[in-house]
Amino acid sequence: MVARDRAGSANPWWREAVFYQIYVRSFADGNGDGIGDLAGIRARLPYLSLLGVDALWLTPFYSSPMADHGYDVADPRAVDGVFGDLDAFDALLADAHALGLKLLVDLVPNHTSDEHVWFQEALAAGPGSPARARYHFRPGRGADGSEPPNNWPSVFGGPAWQRIDDGEWYLHLFAPQQPDLNWTNPDVAADLERTICFWLDRGTDGFRIDVAHGLAKPPGLPDMDIPADTAILPEIPGDLRFDQDGVHDLHRMIRRVVDRYPGRMAVGEVWVRDDERLARYIRPDELHQVFNFHLLEAAWKAEELIAAIVRSHDVGTSVGLTPTWVLSNHDTIREVTRYGDGDTGRRRARAAIVLELALPGATYIYNGAELGLPEVRLPDDALQDPTWERSGHRERGRDGARVPMPWSGVQPPYDFTTGAATWLPMPDDWAELTVERELDDAGSMLSLYRQALALRRDRPEMTGPGIAWYGAPDGCLAFRRDGGLTCALNATDAPVPLPPGTVVLASAPLAGDGMLPGDAAAWLV
Repeated sequence: MVARDRAGSANPWWREAVFYQIYVRSFADGNGDGIGDLAGIRARLPYLSLLGVDALWLTPFYSSPMADHGYDVADPRAVDGVFGDLDAFDALLADAHALGLKLLVDLVPNHTSDEHVWFQEALAAGPGSPARARYHFRPGRGADGSEPPNNWPSVFGGPAWQRIDDGEWYLHLFAPQQPDLNWTNPDVAADLERTICFWLDRGTDGFRIDVAHGLAKPPGLPDMDIPADTAILPEIPGDLRFDQDGVHDLHRMIRRVVDRYPGRMAVGEVWVRDDERLARYIRPDELHQVFNFHLLEAAWKAEELIAAIVRSHDVGTSVGLTPTWVLSNHDTIREVTRYGDGDTGRRRARAAIVLELALPGATYIYNGAELGLPEVRLPDDALQDPTWERSGHRERGRDGARVPMPWSGVQPPYDFTTGAATWLPMPDDWAELTVERELDDAGSMLSLYRQALALRRDRPEMTGPGIAWYGAPDGCLAFRRDGGLTCALNATDAPVPLPPGTVVLASAPLAGDGMLPGDAAAWLV
């Protein structure tokens, strides 16, 4: 079966699809060890079909020592025993396809695990060896080579270099257990091609490419003129670690391989703020999509939301594509908390998804967003993100957005696992946020998502790539889709009049005289 098409759409399936990101460790546990796995996901596929999404994206489930919870890959063509095996993956894929769901897997081409066979060979082979040429090994600076080869920082904190016993250093833009690959070495591209074909031959529908703006490094690895204490992930002006021009040849290679498999696609994680440079990644011979993070980063102000939408829309249309929309993922603070926490955050998160799903293009939803899960303040001794230790306990990292999904029941583990413990602790006050509870509540966040996704899929007014902006009261926005749907959002705290039309969806009950309340959004036809 194929993914469900939106009404009247003749585009490739991925252009207007709704993707659901599954952080594998945190979605559902099928064997009782407290860690999510492939069997757990397979058992919950009927829920995802009921939700109404078109495609799933799985975070890494490959063989890994788990220094960065799977993004340190020891073997990209094997399933880690924590998550299952290849038979479990094949069964999951078959069941997903039977339900009309596409499936993307994560591709991690910037680095490997330090336990990858290549890196172990490099350590044993010594300086100047072909094995070390697959990575970035360099002698240190200073009289005794005790200083790193350049001043690059790791995005997880500390220097981006690790010294080994023979005195050489290797580059790791992330954790020391994640040595960066040298993409000028032909072995690296050849091995990635094998990995791409391995998963596409099994029937996978595409890839999310991790750190897609990384990979290529500037010749000579020169020093950067930026502070050593950088924030996690966002692009920094003058940052030589990312967005090098040479990266585009690598994405052309990836595209050539993927295009040998009709109907498959690749979306890149690209943290690049310059819109013209961002658009280069989705030229016709490169990636099919990149994540637009402008909407995720916008403050809850109408002018910022409008600017984010215009920028994201223009990035896509500048190269003949529809845009992508993201409100959260496993690396960011959950939107309920980001928008203000408590009742304010929930109201705004409800309005935000109504806004996001009204926009033309593809939407990416992070697991748990449909339940309105907040960011969790975990105890210090529960934190597992390498950022916590690498930053000297200054950055708490991303664990607060990765707490396992609550499915049913009134206390932890809320049917996430049949065991007693979960890999990250679950809050005691999430009984009202379980899937079971929200399915029975017509006013819940989950019910809003289901209603919005059904309307998006079935209403003919939700068609066309263009949007036309309405005049709107101060602090508000309104636009009209080509097919005739109008979306209005009120980012103030006072009710405002709605545009003309019949309301088919609202994130909150309308105020007196049919007014749109504060921190709310609506669709009209």
